[in-house]
Amino acid sequence: MSGHSKWSKIKRAKGAADAKRSKMFSKVVKEITVAVKEGGPDPEGNPRLRLAIANAKGISMPKDNIERAISKGKDKDGASFLELTYEGYLTYGVAVYVECTTDNQQRTVSWVRSVFNKYGGNLGTNGSLSFLFERKGVFEVPKGDLDQDEFELEMIDAGAEDIEYEDGFFSITTAMEDFGKMQKKLEELGIEPESAELQRIPHETVKLDDEVARKILKVIEVFEDEDDVQKVFHNLEISDEMMNEM
Repeated sequence: MSGHSKWSKIKRAKGAADAKRSKMFSKVVKEITVAVKEGGPDPEGNPRLRLAIANAKGISMPKDNIERAISKGKDKDGASFLELTYEGYLTYGVAVYVECTTDNQQRTVSWVRSVFNKYGGNLGTNGSLSFLFERKGVFEVPKGDLDQDEFELEMIDAGAEDIEYEDGFFSITTAMEDFGKMQKKLEELGIEPESAELQRIPHETVKLDDEVARKILKVIEVFEDEDDVQKVFHNLEISDEMMNEM
């Protein structure tokens, strides 16, 4: 499970950049809006909304922005969003999973296909990468004043499959079906994670020369920067040197 901790670390580093913050805000606003339309505006009775608000707080989104996003979700005349996934391969056999939230399916699929084609890749059919990735719950928790040994024992009791500690953060991995159980346990302990989400973790990674890998990561960034794209997962192995650059 060593791969997911690297990606979590990269996400934290990217999240600190002001240039990325507005993009991150817009993606979280969409998640809050969809959560409200799906389960109502009360976070107490809507676990998905509760999680989206926690993630908004994790990127320091102002309270006013969160409240506006909830109001937007309550608007019956507002845009309805579809949640879509696209799977494909970039050059050198790097598998890419693109999760989108969009109000225009045709626009989104055309754009995703054009990116794959432009950079020498191929958009596949849904399910074509299911054998390569497994969905896991991943929680990022700042250590703060937590006692490491006691906290890890609590997490194991709550169903943690893997716990890693690095740079002041615990990275906790659960089976997908234990995601809600872990979320509830953290709430009971009064612990607010910096982020909590379902990620697609690759069973195997593709190792490339750093120069080639950087080119692949540029394409990943093209996907990530699109407003309709919520998350991008891939199986490219990232070297320690590239980690330091990030």
